[in-house]
Amino acid sequence: MGRIEEYRAALKGFDDWMPYLNAHSALPGPRGNLELVAACGEEADVPRAEQLIATGDEFATVCGIVALGRYLGLHPRDRGHVEVLHRYAADSRWRVREGVAMALQRAGDDDPGLAFALAESWAHDPEPLVRRAAVAAICEPRLLRTPAAARRALELLDHVTADLARVPADGRRSPSVRTLRQGLGYGWSVAIAALPAEGLRMFAELEQSADPDIAWIVRENSRKDRLRKLLDGRP
Repeated sequence: MGRIEEYRAALKGFDDWMPYLNAHSALPGPRGNLELVAACGEEADVPRAEQLIATGDEFATVCGIVALGRYLGLHPRDRGHVEVLHRYAADSRWRVREGVAMALQRAGDDDPGLAFALAESWAHDPEPLVRRAAVAAICEPRLLRTPAAARRALELLDHVTADLARVPADGRRSPSVRTLRQGLGYGWSVAIAALPAEGLRMFAELEQSADPDIAWIVRENSRKDRLRKLLDGRP
């Protein structure tokens, strides 16, 4: 039995999950217990997920959000919680924002079309942190196993990157814009690795940009092993 299954079995034995989550969250610390987050995402029904979010506790909120993602993937016609995910995509807590990306990925495990459609919608959002959530959600190797999915990811990245290039210079110092830039600083490498021929053609266009933030995005992605090997193999 793996760690996630162990956690799922333990959670089944509690009416109140909070003492167990507090004891096993691995927080404070550099890395929360993502296996426990995944277990909560699988075990929590909607009322439980809403209760976890309502506590305001950072770790519990992440657990509840991921559970809502699972529910959304299984019940794509029930969009009642999409606004919840959208709101927390711009939360001030970075772990909560990561939880939203994980929620979209979990939805995509059952309904990839839904996850991509939501991410593509969020890619046009005026809030940079919501656009960043779209990038982080889709730039996940397990969601990019088909050429069609990888192509959609590349097109989303191209749109979000072009939007960033249109932000005035004084607006780029905003923390939310910086966070978006960081997401783009690795997302391209993931999508290109999934569809190298098309991805490298698009990346070559970025390499020609004189924009300092686009140059930063190119540089950061080029340092990733998955992309560096492809770049080294170019004719």
